[in-house]
Amino acid sequence: MEVIIIGGGASGMVSAIKALENNHQVTILEKNNKVLKKLLVTGNGRCNYWNTEMNLDKYYTDDFAALETILKLNKDQVLPFFRGLGIVEKNINGYYYPYSNQATSIYNALYNKVINLKGKIITDINVLDIVKKDKFLITTDKGMFKADKVILATGSKVRSDESGYVLAQKLGHSLNPLHPALVKLVGQDNFYQAWENVRCEAILSLYEDKLIKKQEYGEVQLTNYGLSGIVAFNLSSTISRGLSLGKNEFITINFVPWCKNKNELKNYLDVKSVMIPDFNLSQILEGFLNYKIINLIFKILKINKEAKWEDVKQAEVLKYLVAFPFYIKETKDFLDAQVTTGGIPLKEINPKTMESLKTKGLYLTGELLDVDGICGGYNLGFAWMSGLEAGKLK
Repeated sequence: MEVIIIGGGASGMVSAIKALENNHQVTILEKNNKVLKKLLVTGNGRCNYWNTEMNLDKYYTDDFAALETILKLNKDQVLPFFRGLGIVEKNINGYYYPYSNQATSIYNALYNKVINLKGKIITDINVLDIVKKDKFLITTDKGMFKADKVILATGSKVRSDESGYVLAQKLGHSLNPLHPALVKLVGQDNFYQAWENVRCEAILSLYEDKLIKKQEYGEVQLTNYGLSGIVAFNLSSTISRGLSLGKNEFITINFVPWCKNKNELKNYLDVKSVMIPDFNLSQILEGFLNYKIINLIFKILKINKEAKWEDVKQAEVLKYLVAFPFYIKETKDFLDAQVTTGGIPLKEINPKTMESLKTKGLYLTGELLDVDGICGGYNLGFAWMSGLEAGKLK
């Protein structure tokens, strides 16, 4: 069969390899000047391409039952696939990288395999229209193409445009609202310059309309607009979706994650204030907390810098140490985001084949679909899994 793959990203290249291995004629149409451009910058150029814990709870989607089917059918195929391309993996606490620590290793393996299997790659080409008659007719700025099967693998709105969504809609699909994800969080207050450039271990607890929604633990980056870092990113998909629905999104920050609760922290401070009676509260806190955070809490609570532990309103101090309130205004926009949450509903494809339920012979993969994962190789993981399945062209 003649197969056209629109998009030369992660899922598109994997789809091409599977289709070529099944002796189909494959042409990749890529709008950029080279394929896999986004792949080359993932993981700061190291390419975290897989994770041991490839589970449902690492994703957001409109259809978890369909996603579960895709994972079950394909997650055991990904590592053997890359080993078959000569990739030697490095597993660091469940995070997989190429042993070279270079995304170019993954890039070269995928690109060379497509070329060696006689796949055709056309770059700097824009797909303008697509219709389905007896075959697919694809109009581009470099002429017309015909295909028996089409795989739409254009990626998301991040570092791309919305052409893939438009093409899918032309072929009968709907579109769930698009929002930035794996993105920085902007707060409502005006004191963030006071904690700018601080990195610290913390627990972020996300509340949506006063109900606890999710918790993340790890390194937080405090910025002059709010919060950044992996733990903030991992909450951002929920926040983006919630804000778009008019929900109140609110975070508390536990700056003392090694204490289980306020009582444990109170006991610690009680003991230290006795053990080191010549130290004021600020000096005790400096034993485990960045001075910028201490100064900010003291300013908000109007505490004298020389105050002792027994001199302050202890309940207020404990609250700001283990549940510092962060009021969310918005997320940064798509230019700052790593992925998109939303997209073509997973309900509109057959999860056993990735074929469209709207147009026979059309397959959809990767970030074009309403599936996004947290940090850790999960978004690339879904690209590989959906691409491997689509490329079988069942």
